[in-house]
Amino acid sequence: MTKRIAINGYGRIGQCILRALYENGYREVLEVVGINELSDIDTIAYLTRYDTTHGRFAGSVDVDQDKSVMRVEGDPIRILRHEHLADLPWRELDVDLVLECTGVYGSRADGDAHLQAGASAVLFSQPAEADVDMTVVYGVNHNQLNSGHRIVSN
Repeated sequence: MTKRIAINGYGRIGQCILRALYENGYREVLEVVGINELSDIDTIAYLTRYDTTHGRFAGSVDVDQDKSVMRVEGDPIRILRHEHLADLPWRELDVDLVLECTGVYGSRADGDAHLQAGASAVLFSQPAEADVDMTVVYGVNHNQLNSGHRIVSN
């Protein structure tokens, strides 16, 4: 079953996640349906195509004429530009997991804002406050993660 994910924040970590999903064959199980980033879509597409560390992206990256969708390998990814978490359309996009990659948010209240916007779960890419459901360190406690953990830090 494919999980629908959204990336909030398309800086270094958000870009690396998208690239890794496509380069390692995970797009069959993890479908990126939305990216929320304050930059314009042409900049987001450029950053996806060209990376100073990882080089040029091997797949196709195109922007739809209406400037609301970026297509990676033909897969449509809706590009959003919302500053406030409460405005995010995760319910409309049927998002299973938000990858919170801004580095700005990290509290239970921030995670709850994503859940209230319609996401089923949130994974912070940076250390979060102690009030989240769990902080996961792969190889140390990752086997303790369960479906009841909806707001997690990695």
